[in-house]
Amino acid sequence: MAEQVNTYQFKNGMRLIHFVSPTNVAYCGVSIAAGTRNEEQGEEGMAHFCEHMMFKGTEKRRAWHIINRMEAVGGDLNAYTNKEETVVYAAFMKEHFNRAAELILDIVFHSTFPQHEIDKEREVIVDEIESYQDLPADLIYDHFENLIYKGHSLGHDILGTADNVRRFTTADAMRFTQRLYRPDKMVFFVFGNIDFKKIKNTVERLVEDIVPPTHEEKANEIIVTPTSGIHTEMRHTHQAHVMVGRAAYGSKDDRRIALYFLNNLVGGPGMNSRLNIALRERKGLVYTVDSTLTNYTDTSTWAIYFGCDLQDVDRCLSLVHRELRKLADKPLSDKQFQAALKQIEGQIGVACDNFENYALDMAKSFLHYNRFEGMEDTCRRLKTLTPQRVQEVAQDIFDERNLTTLIFR
Repeated sequence: MAEQVNTYQFKNGMRLIHFVSPTNVAYCGVSIAAGTRNEEQGEEGMAHFCEHMMFKGTEKRRAWHIINRMEAVGGDLNAYTNKEETVVYAAFMKEHFNRAAELILDIVFHSTFPQHEIDKEREVIVDEIESYQDLPADLIYDHFENLIYKGHSLGHDILGTADNVRRFTTADAMRFTQRLYRPDKMVFFVFGNIDFKKIKNTVERLVEDIVPPTHEEKANEIIVTPTSGIHTEMRHTHQAHVMVGRAAYGSKDDRRIALYFLNNLVGGPGMNSRLNIALRERKGLVYTVDSTLTNYTDTSTWAIYFGCDLQDVDRCLSLVHRELRKLADKPLSDKQFQAALKQIEGQIGVACDNFENYALDMAKSFLHYNRFEGMEDTCRRLKTLTPQRVQEVAQDIFDERNLTTLIFR
């Protein structure tokens, strides 16, 4: 797609990014630099809790009015929380942009977190936490990051604990949002075929009275404590769930693009990934095996996951390490490298056809790095790689002595 991006910064520090899209469906929202890593001791789960409670009432709307506002015109209002941000956004026909923008900014800046709604919603969140405990294939990701970033809020579970959620109050939510929901730590994003001047004027009118707090808010500096070796948790699951990986490069490290390439080759979404071929297609040992690269501002988590029969864990781990050593011991041939490059470029193109995800990725990039790297930029960076550069990163990241293994049995 032709990448036409407009940006602007309002007087209160809020930034605006607009991507011109070719359809009549549009997306807009606010991305806030307030996630799990911003929680202080005793606040574990507060970022996710506030995301839920933003929909329960503002100074001028009750919960029903919030729910119905976009639904009434066929739109969709949504939100999510992760380790570094909270995002509130909507999908709608482009003629309803004003409605969506006004609602989202009302939720973000004027939520009242009424106690009677908290009393109702807290058990919904507790149920979410407890149901998550029944999903070991998902739960292991959180436990793995807590192992890697032990003692740091980046390792905390996003959902928090049931005990914490049961004691959160209106005052707690107000303190958290007043500290972190500040316009100079937010991005308003729009993905749609909407006039940029109209967008700017609409948002400016809605946020002109919002003043950022005078205190400075910074995320906790990350310190990675080595946890290499094998760690086992007895969870009495039907099959073993296994993760192998480590903390990797921060956003300013130019090796991150090579690791992105390697991650896709090793266990990306393609059925022809090296691990899927080695563990599933050739040996029939697993149903699922993949690798992920989760990027944060100052670090990243690279990890392989698979589930297998309890008696096959050692065999599967041996096959995983064999595939990693192949990439570390010998550079890809030019034919292998070009084939992997062609595949990842195609996958990026297909992924970019999902406009909702593209809009959210755009917001994330602009929020944390004050820039947006589109499809063409990413492909251009990938083309600067060489087989030798990829091998150097494989030798660094795939060194078995520095890998952490977590096993749920």
